[in-house]
Amino acid sequence: MTEITITRLGLHGDGLADGPIYAPLTLPGERVEGTLEGSILKDVKILRPSDRRVAPPCRHFKSCGGCQLQHADDALVADWKVDVVRRALDAHGLETAFKPIQTSPRRSRRRAGFSARRTKKGAMAGFHGRGSDTIVAIPECQLLDPAVMQGIAVAEQLALVGASRKTALSVMVTASKTGLDVAVAHGKPLDGPLRQQLAAVCDQLGLARLSWEDEVVAMRAPPVHRLDDAQITPPPGAFLQATAHGEAALSASVMDITQDAWRVIDLFAGCGTFSLPLARRAEVHAVEGSQDMTAALDQGWRNTQGLKQVRTETRDLFRRPLMPDEMAKAEAVVLDPPRAGAEAQVAELAKMKMPRIAYVSCNPVTFARDAQMLVQAGYVLDWVQVVDQFRWSAHVELVASFTASHIR
Repeated sequence: MTEITITRLGLHGDGLADGPIYAPLTLPGERVEGTLEGSILKDVKILRPSDRRVAPPCRHFKSCGGCQLQHADDALVADWKVDVVRRALDAHGLETAFKPIQTSPRRSRRRAGFSARRTKKGAMAGFHGRGSDTIVAIPECQLLDPAVMQGIAVAEQLALVGASRKTALSVMVTASKTGLDVAVAHGKPLDGPLRQQLAAVCDQLGLARLSWEDEVVAMRAPPVHRLDDAQITPPPGAFLQATAHGEAALSASVMDITQDAWRVIDLFAGCGTFSLPLARRAEVHAVEGSQDMTAALDQGWRNTQGLKQVRTETRDLFRRPLMPDEMAKAEAVVLDPPRAGAEAQVAELAKMKMPRIAYVSCNPVTFARDAQMLVQAGYVLDWVQVVDQFRWSAHVELVASFTASHIR
């Protein structure tokens, strides 16, 4: 047996000791022992627990892989998530002010991906077990909104109808104003009989929309999501913020950063999470790589009264970032890239003096890389707002304010 003392939490929420050695479900200051396999401590036994250790609020925590940090008190998790961002910036020689973290409440996740499999006795749906492909039932999950919890039974019914014996279904369930929006992958090929069965499931279970491998096979009512005063119907499986609380926290920071701008460019705009609220007071040029998402944003704008002009553009910003001359008339830019960050687009922003930039990130590492590029070009990193809408997970999101130094 190997005995170690945990010094801090790693990027994925595991306890970290000198070596480095990673010990799952441990906390800083704890003395633990286990079997060392490579750099990972297995079969961990807590010899001296931390006073920050708490009883997990969910009875599924030990077996389910959906959460990593329910064994730590809320203050420890909050401090750690802020520190993840601080460490990422420090690696690039950057410092800034941090606003108090915003954490979404329990049972607020409005979107979840379930795995569902046929069994000898019927079907089973849930999350994957910790470190395995085994599906774990989660009838008392403390993460999910009650409406999304109803998606477990939906996923089981869909597995009975459309799953093979060998492959589990991936069932993405999103709560909307008109009912559950369900998108399925890895199912049987669509044919006439399966289409009829799926349409019957949609009707019987009262789903808003059911998609199978990106094809809409049944819809009782378009799934509707409200973004400020606007309503949108996103394409199947489209990205949406995980909680209403998290969306509001991110949006509030973006609005704060861009409050003096009359013309705003929203890059990686999605279905309009920021574009549509911004349009209450500013003209917006919204750029997104997915044509379906751009169309949903445009339709939301056209169906909402009282908004200023929103121009949409479908464009791959990784391959064709906006050039400085295309951004010259804007007073602010909003960036909300995927985990890879926005290196190519930031390189173009670094060539100009955009008065204000609101950078929304779901990856502190790529954010810090991009932030260094902006700071080296003369921008000031004013502050960072960390948002934890993936409660009890290792996932960290943030909004950062950059100001061109010439206007300070």
